[in-house]
Amino acid sequence: MSVLDYSLIQQALVEAHSLAEAAEAHGTLAGCLCATVAYRFEDWLGEILPEGRANPRTTEALREVFERTAGALGAAQMEFSPLLPEDVEPIDARTTALGQWCQGFLYGLGASSLHDATQLPGDVGEIVRDLSEITRVGVDSTEPLESNEGAYAELVEFVRVGVQVVFDELEPLRAPPRRADGSLH
Repeated sequence: MSVLDYSLIQQALVEAHSLAEAAEAHGTLAGCLCATVAYRFEDWLGEILPEGRANPRTTEALREVFERTAGALGAAQMEFSPLLPEDVEPIDARTTALGQWCQGFLYGLGASSLHDATQLPGDVGEIVRDLSEITRVGVDSTEPLESNEGAYAELVEFVRVGVQVVFDELEPLRAPPRRADGSLH
């Protein structure tokens, strides 16, 4: 996601009267794409917009985010990135957005067939538990800005890579169900 997308998506969501911020909406999308079979654009709109629909311009912008996110998660080159404010925004705002993004991601996982994503085994479970901790992230006012910037960058990279791992490891959950005779439904 380019940094320009964040402000455009934020504005589109405001115009559509969404209660979700852009980061949280994108986190929800990523979480749902990780764990839900055949997750559709319309499903996402139902999660983030009051009536599940918006004007054509907003719908077009959101569809692009949906398609780019689904494509990035499915790409072999780990192209996925969370949608967050650009680096010129204050560290407090970016940190808050990162926490919102993780909250949205956990919501998206929870909206799937997973009963308790924090109880997943192995690396996936650990990543999900770490993302849960990141929802409470904040800036340490006793540390210099450079330290906070470095910590923020490390967390964003952890989220980026961690979500890709979750997506890859949960692939069996997204596989189409098979009939008793082995054919696909």
